[in-house]
Amino acid sequence: MSKFLDRFRYFKQLGETFSGDHGQELNVNRDWEDGYRSRWQHDKVVRSTHGVNCTGSCSWKIYVKNGLVTWETQQTDYPRTRPDLPDHEPRGCPRGASYSWYLYSANRVKYPMMRKRLLKLWREAKAEHQDPVAAWLSIINDPQKAQSYKQARGRGGFVRSSWQEVNELIAAANVATIKEFGPDRIVGFSPIPAMSMVSYASGARYLSLIGGSCLSFYDWYCDLPPASPMTWGEQTDVPESADWYNSSYIIAWGSNVPQTRTPDAHFFAEVRYKGTKTVAVTPDYAEIAKLCDHWLNPKQGTDSAMAMAMGHVILNEFHVKREAEYFREYVRTYTDMPMLVMLDKHENGAYVAGRMLRASDLHNSLGEEKNAEWKTIAIDEETGELCAPQGSMGFRWDDSQKWNLEPRAGQDAHDIKMKLSLADSHDEFVEVGFPYFGGLESEHFQSVELKDVLLHKLPAKRIQLADGSESLVTSVYDLMLANYGIDRGFGDENCAVDYDDMKAYSPAWAEKVTGVSRQNIIRIAREFADTAEKTHGRAMVIVGAGINHWYHMDMTYRAIINMLIFCGCVGQSGGGWSHYVGQEKLRPQTGWLPLAFGLDWQRPPRHMNSTSFFYNHSSQWRYETVGTEELLSPLADKHAFSGSLVDMNVRAERMGWLPSA
Repeated sequence: MSKFLDRFRYFKQLGETFSGDHGQELNVNRDWEDGYRSRWQHDKVVRSTHGVNCTGSCSWKIYVKNGLVTWETQQTDYPRTRPDLPDHEPRGCPRGASYSWYLYSANRVKYPMMRKRLLKLWREAKAEHQDPVAAWLSIINDPQKAQSYKQARGRGGFVRSSWQEVNELIAAANVATIKEFGPDRIVGFSPIPAMSMVSYASGARYLSLIGGSCLSFYDWYCDLPPASPMTWGEQTDVPESADWYNSSYIIAWGSNVPQTRTPDAHFFAEVRYKGTKTVAVTPDYAEIAKLCDHWLNPKQGTDSAMAMAMGHVILNEFHVKREAEYFREYVRTYTDMPMLVMLDKHENGAYVAGRMLRASDLHNSLGEEKNAEWKTIAIDEETGELCAPQGSMGFRWDDSQKWNLEPRAGQDAHDIKMKLSLADSHDEFVEVGFPYFGGLESEHFQSVELKDVLLHKLPAKRIQLADGSESLVTSVYDLMLANYGIDRGFGDENCAVDYDDMKAYSPAWAEKVTGVSRQNIIRIAREFADTAEKTHGRAMVIVGAGINHWYHMDMTYRAIINMLIFCGCVGQSGGGWSHYVGQEKLRPQTGWLPLAFGLDWQRPPRHMNSTSFFYNHSSQWRYETVGTEELLSPLADKHAFSGSLVDMNVRAERMGWLPSA
């Protein structure tokens, strides 16, 4: 209260002075204003960005005074892309606007730190040995000394050292290891390129030049959506975020755009003014929900079930009950759905989907002798004849220059129209088994008969093979419709007659699994597909880490990818999927690769996937409680996959499925 009264008297006196009551002015000291002015003074402005792994790469004006960053503001000189797109600028976020605070934070490690016990041992060893390598060997070859500093791991105890000291110790340890065991025993993990391409290149180049192994980063913390390389063979080749503005329907699925993609969020907000509908799929009421017209909140980890039910609705309404021409022509032209699959007899008596029918299986290989085992087969709808359409793997390497996926026969490049379904040209109906992973023990399905293998009736044809035997085949399209439980009038008791039928992947089934009402599942799926049909694929799903960090996320992603393929969205501007690494496009990559991996000195570099490395070398496999039998499909050969998970890892490496240094 006394401070308040003092201030009151001061300002009262100040006012009386200016009003002339005292007859003379009071000399008020305003030097304090200089401190405020100097806070915003600067010597120069430089362009920079913030390496914070958000992939935004925002350009900032950095105000520097006496060599120190004083403050920062957003750059506003981004070039326009095209007149019908909003400006990219301003790009930035509150984290970037306060980055200078982080630079000079008391919590930031500014000097190299070393465990005190190791530092003491190293200084004593250096006093005894002139050669740093000999000094290091004197520590690790002494059991008591080695145990002394290793036992202290995980307990803190770091003290300040110097760069000269730690660099010498690291170099000595590396040399000693290489001389004893070889360079491939040196393994490293650099700051990822999204943080800084230069920082990553420095560590990766060092490892590559000495012959060490570079650990991967994208898989270890589950940033990589493995469904992308599984499906398309590439990393995540998705559109730049400005393409959101070209979309007519957007589902943000597990991606909290305003928080994790702040610089790009304005495209999401602005496209709504064009009439684009936005839907949020996230268990919690996340920030993205406030920007959306509809919010679906499935229980955590059940997104796959909802995506499968949406696919059920799309296939039922736009492929079977009504054949949307754009959708059918898209899947006929750009997917493997017309390709034929051989049906194998399973030990349980039913058929199961085997491998693709290939040119090498047929008489004279249909004239495709080169790489015939890599050329898939379809049926020409006009002639009913078997054909090898252009663009499959075998054409890439047979010197025919027929790489592009086109509706033409490989033999003479004549136009073909591939048959999607064998429903009107089959020899017989057969029961084909499909594995079911929906959780048989769930309380929701106690009154429903769901087994771990569901039998579906499929149309099939008998094909004469080159060895004189016969094989039943069906199309990928028929298998897909059956797997989604689409009733096609074949008398299939495991297909849903309507959306209220409690069968696998129906909206009613998904409601029980996810907690999202069947009405909302049907509505959003119907709207999404209807928009995609009218706009020829301008419907998009923005996918993010909300679903990426679940154990079975490859299945979730593939269920979403299927939705997009059913609707002809992938590859269309404003359509397809947009994973959250959409901004991570490395323009200087061609020149950067030789720098980062020492390709100017040697090749190939040694790359090692971190997941397998740590799983093996941290002995996590010794404590594994999950067995292969818990993960295998009920239709899999149990004998072929016997052993522990680490055994499967080793076998995958030996067969070349899992690259490993």
